[in-house]
Amino acid sequence: MAESSSPEFPVGTEVIATGHELGVERWGGWAEFVRVPAAWLVKRPAGLTLEEAMTIGTAGFTAAQCVQALIHAGVTPERGSIIVTGATGGVGSMAVQLLAQLGYAVTAVSGKLDRVEWLQQLGVKAVIDRETFLQVPNRPLLSATWAGGVDTVGGAMLTTLLRSISHRGCVAACGVVGGADLKLTVYPFILRGITLAGIDSAWCPEPQRAEIWNRLATDWKPAHLADSRTVIDLDQVGPAVEQILQGQIAGRTLIRI
Repeated sequence: MAESSSPEFPVGTEVIATGHELGVERWGGWAEFVRVPAAWLVKRPAGLTLEEAMTIGTAGFTAAQCVQALIHAGVTPERGSIIVTGATGGVGSMAVQLLAQLGYAVTAVSGKLDRVEWLQQLGVKAVIDRETFLQVPNRPLLSATWAGGVDTVGGAMLTTLLRSISHRGCVAACGVVGGADLKLTVYPFILRGITLAGIDSAWCPEPQRAEIWNRLATDWKPAHLADSRTVIDLDQVGPAVEQILQGQIAGRTLIRI
């Protein structure tokens, strides 16, 4: 921290700022310096370097919230497999790491079948091709296959996933790249008693935000952070964004300022 008017964060304090629509509704996502309210900051936990914290970033923070939602819903490793959609993306790749480290059997859904070995290194037990996963009968309920799920895609992917969850299971949903519509009946909810947990990272309450970052610095710290990131310079952001839009990026891209 180069300058501060907050007694809680004196100059020199290393802090983390994620969410709060930074870089989305507010300019400064890739800025070298940015001024933000003290209420948006979390002190860097001792168990994370700044580079590790930004490798986790909003994506890892979101993934941790998803895992927390499954745990709060009572979905334990003993209940069965967890499925993660968009598994090669930032949130998905962090989610599979966290779940695998906590003892869950993780199945990944991805359109990048050239990344199967990489996903297995992160802890995934099985990988399903995205198109195969979506080719299912148009029925209100599908076979109860998964104890829970993390959906980073939305749309048809989330609809298919919800119809496949076992009794009293839970799906944590945080993505919309596949669409904002949810075309399904209420049967998964009233016949199987499943939970759909919406994950909002931007305005997560500050006490919960600090708690999750402390977990990510200790017992939930992802073991494959170095394997999850690609480091680029600021002048490489443009080409990297184009690669993201074309679906050519896996994991996290860290910008060296």
